[in-house]
Order: sequence, then C-alpha cells, then structure tokens
Amino acid sequence: MIDSELTPGPGPRPLPTAAFPASAAGLAPATVAAVAPARDPYLLYLGRLGSADSRRGMRICLDHITRMLTGDQLDDTAVTGQGQPWHHLRYEHTAWIREQIDQMDWSPAYRNKHLAALRGVLKEAWKLGLLSTDDHQRAVALAPFTGHREPAGQHVPDTVIGALIAACDADLSPAGVVTGAGLRDAAVIAVLDACGLRRAELVALQYADYDRARRMLTVIGKGDKQRRIPVNTFAARRLEAWLARRGTHRGPLFPRLTRGGTVRTTPDGRPWQMNPQAVRDILAKRTEQAATTPVRPHDLRRTFISNLLPQADAIMTARLAGHASPSTTLGYDVRPDEEARDAVERLRIPTVAPLLPETPADQRPPAVR
Repeated sequence: MIDSELTPGPGPRPLPTAAFPASAAGLAPATVAAVAPARDPYLLYLGRLGSADSRRGMRICLDHITRMLTGDQLDDTAVTGQGQPWHHLRYEHTAWIREQIDQMDWSPAYRNKHLAALRGVLKEAWKLGLLSTDDHQRAVALAPFTGHREPAGQHVPDTVIGALIAACDADLSPAGVVTGAGLRDAAVIAVLDACGLRRAELVALQYADYDRARRMLTVIGKGDKQRRIPVNTFAARRLEAWLARRGTHRGPLFPRLTRGGTVRTTPDGRPWQMNPQAVRDILAKRTEQAATTPVRPHDLRRTFISNLLPQADAIMTARLAGHASPSTTLGYDVRPDEEARDAVERLRIPTVAPLLPETPADQRPPAVR
C-alpha cells in the first residue's frame, strides 16, 4: 500500500478530545513537549520488530493513525508518530480511530494491521509506565475487522521464470562469457523460485549456510527462527555456476558486485552484503530485459508456496516457508484459476438416467404430491 495513493475519508463523528497536537489547525510544535526518544513508545515498538520490512510496514500504519489524529492528509510524510503523546490515547480515541480506519478503502487484513500497530505502541506506553493497566486494557479492547480478500500478488508461470534467467544468461562480457552479475542474478532468481525465501532472508545468506554436498540452505527467518530448505537440482546448478565465479571465501552468498562484475568489498576486505531493495532491483532489471510482466520478490515466494501445496501437506509447506501457522501459508495460495477449473473438471460425472424399478426404496426420489 503506497502512502501517496491514500486519502482520508470524513469521520462518522469528530474526535472526542484532542489527543495529539493538531498541526492542521496551526498549533506550533514548540508549544507541545515532545516525548524523549528513550521513552518514546513509537520508537521502542518499531525497534523490537524483527525485520526491516516489518518495521517499515508498522511505521506506515502508525504514521497513518498519527495523521488521522492530527487532521493531516494521510500522505503527508512530514507528520510521523515519533515524539507523539501516544500515552494520552484512551478508549474514546482508539474507538474513533477504528471508525476512521473502517472508512478507508483497505482490505480487512490491512485494517487489522493498523489495529495491531496501535495495540503494539500502546503496550509499549503501558510497559513504560506512561499508561495505567486499566486505561491500556480499555484502549486496546477493539473488535477486529472481518472479511476476506483474494491473496495479493500473482502466480509466476515457469515460462516467465525461464525468460528471466535467459535474460541473465544473455548478460555477456566483451569476451562473450556471462558476466558476474548475470551468474549471480540467475542464481538469485532460481533460489527465490525454488526455496521461496523472503528478500531479507536471501541477502542474509552466508557462504557457510549452503551445504553443497547435501544441497541444503540454512535460513534465519523472522523471529530469529532457523530452518533448513532443500535446493532442487535446477537451482543447485545455477548456484554452482555462480559459486565457480564467486569463489569459496567467507561472506555473503550473494554479495554486491562492482560494475565489472567482481565482488565488492568493504575497506577491511570483507564482501559487501546486498540490501533487500537490491533484490527488487535485480528482478526489475531482468524483467525489463526479458520483456515480461513485472515480477516482485514476494510473487516468487507466493509461487513457491502455491506450487508446493499440491505436493506436500500444509504443515510441511508452512515449515519450509517459515510460517508459524499453516493458516498463514494457505493465504499465500495464488494458483491460477485454470488449475481450480481443471480440478473441478476432474470430479466424477453423474450418470443421467432414471432409477430402475428394482431400485431400493430408500434410494428412490420422494414422490411429488
């Protein structure tokens, strides 16, 4: 969800009492004592989240809520939740916030994400002693939003995966050999497709995390949870081609490269780790070269889960995907409609014929009166 695409809707009722300084009303910031960073529930809550993507997502939610309370536009990035008096919020405020969220053209899951962020920051305020137990319990007593939307993202066909890797193979040096970037990017795409890793998990992989003999990756996922994922033959071949160029030295499995395709190192000689955004950039570049529809890293994760579910049970799929609950995994199923149609067509077809006279009475249709 992009901030610039959001506009606030009119609330069903006005905010009961001012909880945050109303910047839209022209209140000078100097007239409001900002919360010290060391005791800021906003910063403490975001700081305890396990990944950069989680921090970014919850920060956006808290900033949306802040702008609702201050009367600013939701896309006004100058207004954030940092330094705001979150401990002033009471049930009348949080109930009003829920009403505002309910009016937004967001999915139920995204609305509940805002409530989760609100509960998280209020819990930090309570732990800091800024909010009493009674006030905290009342403020977070908000009913979740119900409803369902089809999973976001897309299923990436094998033909598109092949075209992306072919674009990497076409990245040739003047000598006519595949460049280091081409070999690395092909391995990155193959591993994302075959293992369903998150961006942050992929860039955090070290050379020692890949067992070349057993073709197994050791991954540290969300919540610092470790899991082992087998690498299929296709992805292993691409990894071996990349490692033949990379070498066997310690450091990131997929490091940053120079323009010449060599491994970029830090001043102390260590390979330089990519950041998660670089994975998105790699896919954007290779998608453009392959002239395919745009593919994002999480689309490959959804595709991995969708392809694995028919082959393994939900529990095994959740374990390989790094999900705590199989119900989360099932929400990633983006198999195309054609597969559902084929499955339905494979159901038995009833024989169209009247029942014979000797049909047992309990199998005869009821008489029409």
